[in-house]
Amino acid sequence: MRRRPRPMVRSHRPGRHGRHGREGRSAVVRPPLPPLETRADRFELAVRTAVEFLRSAWPELRDVQFDVAGMPAATDGSIPRWLADTTRGRIVLYRLPIERLARLHRHDDIHRRMHVESCVFRAAAEYLGRDPWDLGPERFRF
Repeated sequence: MRRRPRPMVRSHRPGRHGRHGREGRSAVVRPPLPPLETRADRFELAVRTAVEFLRSAWPELRDVQFDVAGMPAATDGSIPRWLADTTRGRIVLYRLPIERLARLHRHDDIHRRMHVESCVFRAAAEYLGRDPWDLGPERFRF
């Protein structure tokens, strides 16, 4: 006796169930939440803390306006990381060139933050006409 092939019967389970009935998650977990802290937020926090330190150590920087911008205007081919404008009393740090053109030997949060802080120190040193190593207080000199 020959068996007749059975027609395939599709299950009428909801689409969120998988093969064993437990693939999907509830709607409480579903829509992915935006990150609590973005790269731009971390960048601005590193800039703010370095600026607070510099303003407390150097009275000449207390009235200087520090700004963060995305990209500089198009130039002759070089990409500036910051702009130190002594006539307006303003320092602008460009986030994208600082973050993306960094040549770090380790790509972790601490090294990225140290790189951002070093750019703030170098921009402030350029504004003051000093060496960046001169901006730290005496207790950091060895």
